[in-house]
Amino acid sequence: MGQNTKTLYENAAQYCHALQHRSVAYFEDAPCYPIEKLVKLHGMRRAMLEEKEEAGKWELAKEYDGFMDALEKLLDAPSRIYLWPEGNMPETGEYTENPDSRYNHDPDFRPYMYEFLLPEDVKPKGAVILCAGGDHGDCVIHEAYQSCLDFNKLGYQSFMLLNRTNMMPYTGQECGADAARLIRMIRKDAAKYRIRENQVAFAGFSNGGLTGEECIRYYSGSQKVTDHFPDYEPDELDEYPGAPDAFLCIYGPRWEGREIDYTNVVYPPVFFAVGMEDKALDNLHWVYRDLLAHGIRAEVHTFSGVPHGQAGVSLFGNYEYPNFELWLPLADAFIQKIYNG
Repeated sequence: MGQNTKTLYENAAQYCHALQHRSVAYFEDAPCYPIEKLVKLHGMRRAMLEEKEEAGKWELAKEYDGFMDALEKLLDAPSRIYLWPEGNMPETGEYTENPDSRYNHDPDFRPYMYEFLLPEDVKPKGAVILCAGGDHGDCVIHEAYQSCLDFNKLGYQSFMLLNRTNMMPYTGQECGADAARLIRMIRKDAAKYRIRENQVAFAGFSNGGLTGEECIRYYSGSQKVTDHFPDYEPDELDEYPGAPDAFLCIYGPRWEGREIDYTNVVYPPVFFAVGMEDKALDNLHWVYRDLLAHGIRAEVHTFSGVPHGQAGVSLFGNYEYPNFELWLPLADAFIQKIYNG
């Protein structure tokens, strides 16, 4: 690290924050890079943030910066598939600045997705959308990328959603619109994906679970994008239903006491998986009763000793909570019950 870097930033923490923001695109474009490189980058990020000594933090930040400089895309790297045409994305227009890179996504962010498709000689069991938690970034590689691969192994066409994240700083209507848009894209191309139009599940992790519910809350049944964004110009995709056929909420139930007006909502069957050491369990106790009171089919699985955020951590060689890996075959069985009536 040269003197120029130190003159750009007041301290190592500021430098690290800037590097974190820079690294977001690498993690979110995980299919484009050697995954072992991103796993190493993930570990370097953690070490950099946990370092307490100023000199050590500067040095680790320099290594992190240099590692990103050396990252190269795969020769067959896929391209982002954007959800909305330029100039016609439903938005509030309230997010215009990102001072100090507070949020992972700048105001010019365009939501997109990646496909994880099965070989032509494998008959798909349906489709699953995977949406990571938090403000996306580094958690994408295990919660979304690895989970897409896991659902491929289970026989599903998988789709990794990079949406405007719920409350960070986007509204529920905005993040829900992105989820609904991808659901509609998959339904429209159901023949291409070799599935039925009513075989689209949404799996959200932590904040991604909240995104899934916002999709259901605002875009299920007869609700339309224009109900919330009058200036939006509907296209052919808006003719397709926007809510999933099955909802997998993985350690991401809404907060206790947060009411939903179910008047216009058509809530699909929902599957919950949460660790017993996860604070999300407290929310789930309340949400489960609320769903049952409104006649919504819900299946709940809890896992002893498991904390928050453990989906897909086998990517890092972490097998500390093997019991939580059972959520995958349980979710598979749940989805098949829905898809097969």
